[in-house]
Amino acid sequence: MEKYLEVWDKDQKEYPVYKHFANKIYEKGLSDKFGIYKTGFIGFYSNSPMIKIIPDNIIYSNFTDYDADEILENIEQNKILEKFRLKYDNRYLNIPEKNDINKQYKIVTRNSGYIDPENINDYIARNGYKALEKVIFDITADDVINELKISRLRGRGGAGFPTGIKWEYTQKQESNKKYIICNADEGDPGAYMDRSILESDPHSIIEGMVIAGYTVGAEQGYIYIRAEYPLAIKRLEIAIQQAKNLGLIGTNILGSNFNFDIELRLGAGAFVCGEETALIASIEGKRGNPRPRPPFPAIEGLWEEPTVINNVETFANIPVILDKGGKWFAGVGTEKSSGTKVFALTGKVVNPGLVEVPMGTTLREIIFDIGGGITDNKRFKAVQIGGPSGSILPEQYLDIPVDYENLESIGSIMGSGGMIVMDEDDCIVDITKFYLQFSIDESCGKCFPCRIGGKQLYELLTKISDGNGKIEDITKLKRIGMAMQKASLCGLGKTTPNPVISTLNYFEQEYMDHIKNKTCKPGKCKNLVTYLILEGLCTGCHLCVMKCPVNAINGRKRNPHNIIQDNCIKCGQCAQICKFNAIKRY
Repeated sequence: MEKYLEVWDKDQKEYPVYKHFANKIYEKGLSDKFGIYKTGFIGFYSNSPMIKIIPDNIIYSNFTDYDADEILENIEQNKILEKFRLKYDNRYLNIPEKNDINKQYKIVTRNSGYIDPENINDYIARNGYKALEKVIFDITADDVINELKISRLRGRGGAGFPTGIKWEYTQKQESNKKYIICNADEGDPGAYMDRSILESDPHSIIEGMVIAGYTVGAEQGYIYIRAEYPLAIKRLEIAIQQAKNLGLIGTNILGSNFNFDIELRLGAGAFVCGEETALIASIEGKRGNPRPRPPFPAIEGLWEEPTVINNVETFANIPVILDKGGKWFAGVGTEKSSGTKVFALTGKVVNPGLVEVPMGTTLREIIFDIGGGITDNKRFKAVQIGGPSGSILPEQYLDIPVDYENLESIGSIMGSGGMIVMDEDDCIVDITKFYLQFSIDESCGKCFPCRIGGKQLYELLTKISDGNGKIEDITKLKRIGMAMQKASLCGLGKTTPNPVISTLNYFEQEYMDHIKNKTCKPGKCKNLVTYLILEGLCTGCHLCVMKCPVNAINGRKRNPHNIIQDNCIKCGQCAQICKFNAIKRY
């Protein structure tokens, strides 16, 4: 077989694009030259389906059913249709090595777009479950922990705790029951790293969990996943059943004396359940509230038994580390932050999508080299990294290497991998209010620093955005934020003020514009915006009068118009429709 096509369809319920191309190949009598397979998420986001041409690794997007004949004809002639070719993501990797073309390095997403996630044989064909076989028959549990320590793998859920040390704590506990939990409760706005990994390569997480169970002496694992991820849930259920059928989970795995089973637990969408003690409470059937630590879950976790909790990305790294060696993994990234990190690059960026880069890659490389820069040639303003609990970083940090140590040095966090880009049209005060509102809504309310402090911060920001702010409000914001960081019970409360504190550090002048000058230059804070019609430019065309939803503009045709300020709702539709630039925002 000369070539085959892998099809990813955003609406994967019935695979209409897959079926269409399969029928075309059959109709044209090309079945001896082409194969066609369903595949998982390819990486960069597209509203349309995608086709990957193997072995050329060319990706087509933004086509319709009517283009199928032309696509197949050109593939048959070894020609590339540039009009459909997906830029910035045209070359993907084999088991993992560096991609110098787009600066990505595929370890966690090594199989995404290469395998049918609902076919275990595709995973096995790419060295799947090879590491598990090695762990059970060729090395000891102590060897596994040693390799993880050599690799310097740190948990990718946000805190960055060394994985080998966490597993060792649980391994050393004397207990008849131990548990493994995969934290797939991904809830950051704009983040979809874990969901995409689960949808495109579920067996890598299963293999990582089984290895963890063997290493620490656990026989039961749970994947705690959001109920809002139906496709990921479906594929996990299929993958678990396939692995059971082949003796890769269940009793006497691979003919050994080792038993390990995996069950799914569906979360109801509470952001706080991403915190490991709240997650444990939820699995136990309790309300998802965090508890004080210590004791840590590695010592006393699920049903008060030793428990290893890692997130999806962490488990996906495990098979590769044990297959290629901890030393190899440690050679990727930086000295203290080894390996790669998967980011969901979203916001005002030309090519949003899922990217995986070595630790130490700069923000500029991720946003401009991989992401293609800012949409509509606007000016870069800031990037939110670390999710709603992270920091908003200005242009001066574009060249900072992204790893745990460098981000910590500027008061930021890695988080789970959300990265939202902002341009000159975004208002920092408005953006900060958005993230703060999210954290307030998701607070469990158990501790008063989080419950009360978050609301107080939001009220102060609202006061500033409404034009009623005072200089002393800046001091209040800082004082309340610092108190929350020190006194809150769990990570949600401790990090809720991060967007506020980071923007006060880097964008204080924008706060001052809102407070002193009562202006919002990007025009997002409506109470600080005024629209005026310039009499010398207005022709009286009447378009703005017809467009205004509240009848706030008056004037006769062919005569200058004016805006009734008391009626104006600051929607800006008049300025958008004016052909003569006669309406200005102040």
